[in-house]
Amino acid sequence: MKGKALPALCPPPLRPGDTIGLFTSSYPLAQEAPEAAGLAMFRLRALGYQVKPGILMNSRDCYRSGSIQERAQELNALLADDSVQCVMATVGGMASNSILPYIDYEQIRRTPKIIIGHSDVTAILLGVYAMTGLVTYYGPNLVTTFGQYPPLLDATERCFAEVLGGYTPPYSYRKPEVYSQELTLWSQGPTPKEPQPNRWVTVRGGRASGRLIGGNLNTLTGIAGSPYMPEIRQGDILFLEDTEKFAAHAERYFSWLKLCGVFRRAGGLILGKHRQFDSQGTGRTPAQILLEVIGQPDFPILADFDCCHTVPMLTLPLGKRVQLDGDSQTVTLLE
Repeated sequence: MKGKALPALCPPPLRPGDTIGLFTSSYPLAQEAPEAAGLAMFRLRALGYQVKPGILMNSRDCYRSGSIQERAQELNALLADDSVQCVMATVGGMASNSILPYIDYEQIRRTPKIIIGHSDVTAILLGVYAMTGLVTYYGPNLVTTFGQYPPLLDATERCFAEVLGGYTPPYSYRKPEVYSQELTLWSQGPTPKEPQPNRWVTVRGGRASGRLIGGNLNTLTGIAGSPYMPEIRQGDILFLEDTEKFAAHAERYFSWLKLCGVFRRAGGLILGKHRQFDSQGTGRTPAQILLEVIGQPDFPILADFDCCHTVPMLTLPLGKRVQLDGDSQTVTLLE
């Protein structure tokens, strides 16, 4: 897992009245679920932002929104558009890594902008960071996150506006009071979810600070060993999350990271909630499987953090320094 070590580059903050451009780097969910996409764009406008859909938002090419070149061109056009201050993924999918060689990284260096999304968009977030040093944001996708109903949107919208809007550090994340891991049949339109009491879980106590890096576990395997995967440095605070996987997947992915030496370098670990995790009859959580793989770690671990495929979803800046306190269950942005 090696990549270029470049000085961090921070994009300008997102203010009310600014424009969010929408790109579809993989699955064409907005085309499949127009009601949810419309609701999501309404919510963004209600927060005070302008919205500019990319040219592929309503396109479909089987499992993707367009060809590799078309998807890269859509993102590059938004990155070069002076009227756009932030680019947000409509959804993830399985093939965002295919456009990495065709992204205009020179344009990103010239006019850095907020790039935000999650899941398969991890490939783009980390690829851009590795190639340019630009801080990117693991946070809401348009349809799957903002295509929801209150009260599960409240914490999402508050954190989105605060983290992207130019907070004054230190900034401490607030645990949402409720959450949901229910799946949505998007072709049938968004439906209200039943809120459940929320909690974060201390797997190991202690305090550590370092650069925040990581994303979706499954997606990391698609860029590992390439120039688009940032090197995991000594003392990094690792962030990992996944959705709808089995216990066997968790053991496989955690063991892969161990074999790569990642856990020898990590200074701390934040595990996002794993939506609809299948323990395959073991009754074990992802965190318990992790501990079997790595043994007793000497760094703090906080699990069930709300930056993942469940809702609400908090926004994390990849590449910035954070402090993780496993005892007080706090995550604080230091810069």
